[in-house]
Amino acid sequence: MLFTPAVRAIIAHVCVNYKESDMERFTVTTARPYDILIGNEILQTCGEFIRECIEPCKVCLVTDSRVNTLYADTVLKSLKSAGYSPIKVVFPEGEYSKSITTYANILESMAEEAFSRSDMIIALGGGVVGDISGFAAATYLRGINYVQIPTTYLAAVDSSVGGKTGVNLISGKNLAGAFWQPSMVICDYSTFNTLDEGMLLDGASEAIKSGMIMEKPLIDKVLKKDYGKVIERCVSIKKSVVEADERDTGMRQLLNFGHTIGHGIEKLSSYRISHGHAVALGMVAESRSAFRTGLTEFDASEFLSEILAQCGFDLTLPYTASELYKYAKNDKKIRGDSISMVIPESVGKCRLQKISLSELEKFIEAGLDA
Repeated sequence: MLFTPAVRAIIAHVCVNYKESDMERFTVTTARPYDILIGNEILQTCGEFIRECIEPCKVCLVTDSRVNTLYADTVLKSLKSAGYSPIKVVFPEGEYSKSITTYANILESMAEEAFSRSDMIIALGGGVVGDISGFAAATYLRGINYVQIPTTYLAAVDSSVGGKTGVNLISGKNLAGAFWQPSMVICDYSTFNTLDEGMLLDGASEAIKSGMIMEKPLIDKVLKKDYGKVIERCVSIKKSVVEADERDTGMRQLLNFGHTIGHGIEKLSSYRISHGHAVALGMVAESRSAFRTGLTEFDASEFLSEILAQCGFDLTLPYTASELYKYAKNDKKIRGDSISMVIPESVGKCRLQKISLSELEKFIEAGLDA
């Protein structure tokens, strides 16, 4: 059952022990609208927040082995207090778990407990957890509710918002999936206190990407590590893009800046190079390619190299153009015999440019040598 906006506001005011001024709330107006809540120390009351949009029901809490030890008990306690009946599915931490096997295990776990269309999934964790949980929600009984509770910087600023879900195949990243919007996103950035430096850099990379494509001042906030403000601005940017292009057919492809080469780097490294680090390398290489091939007069690679090095990134790219092309040619942004690449025109402004697949390897090669 979905409550009216007026009832939701009353529930939020009466039932939850928090100061509204300490939490930001955004509404994403897609085909299935939902709220994004951003705050500090709000995980303990997640069950009451979720009751604003979903009545008590069975819940499949999906998380990974790392997050399970840190936050699962807190979430389970809140869910039970709010009247929900949860089960838990835990899989090993890491990109290798973003597989058809893990996805099938989530579905089977719900089927064994006779979950119905009125029940839901909660994704507690980073991007891997969110993507695979969303895909399970999109396909179990042809679609059930799910809630995103991101616990990583990267998931908070990017993957938890927008409804892209999926799993990896042997041939590449995110090649099986669906567009399925969450019912709510609850982002408690106090969870960043348990992230290591590499995980924080992953989030910084995606936030810098958002600044590069639409909002230059955001990059200064990233450098200052003002996590609350960074999340708010990234969510606001992604909200506007997703509302304009929910199905990724036009301007939403700007959010893929750095990802064509980045996904290839991840796959070639057997995921030892994390997503955020790979995107950082991809942004530099794709910017340099755009400049050297005459698609832009602005060499964003110089600016990006300086900013990313300042954050602490190692910008050594260990793969050849032919190796990267092997995976780039399977990119989801390919339409027919061309691919849309993101071309920086200045810091805070990018455009899309179609490049033929026959020229893609040369385009990649142009960006590899500093």
